[in-house]
Amino acid sequence: MSATIDAGEAIGASRASDATGSGDATGTTDARLLTEAVTRLRRALRVSIRTDYPWEQLPMAQVELLQVLAERSPARVSDLAARRHLAASTVSGLIGQMMTAGLVARTTDPDDRRASAVTLTDGGRAQLDAWTEAHERRLDAALATLDEDERAAVRTALPALFRLAERLGDVAD
Repeated sequence: MSATIDAGEAIGASRASDATGSGDATGTTDARLLTEAVTRLRRALRVSIRTDYPWEQLPMAQVELLQVLAERSPARVSDLAARRHLAASTVSGLIGQMMTAGLVARTTDPDDRRASAVTLTDGGRAQLDAWTEAHERRLDAALATLDEDERAAVRTALPALFRLAERLGDVAD
């Protein structure tokens, strides 16, 4: 697939593919188009956000751990590793960096006094909120440039995209 495919071509190719996602006459599948769209969205957001929120300030691996901790804190390193599908040693190293930055703290696990748990600090929550707000501002500005039908299509696709993300997580488990 050419990296220069435009949105109209992508939409046309998507509509041309059959219901099974097996592809159109050019061999373009829904999975390939979705991969291209997600890759482009991530790249565009990452590049555009650097003016508001430099990535060095909060690397994506740390953002993902902060997001998990915002949902469920305290958590053991092993639980964080399982939820993010990472090695416990990788998560432990990230947690060490995040502790140094004041984003998280280690405490005694309330369920097992022999183990430790990681909690989100106020500073960690503030960093995550700032990161989220910067991304929302960028996405809001980009969405505002779309016409109403395109914005409606994005809104309509969101529930299916969330279900797809859950299914991909289920497959990984």
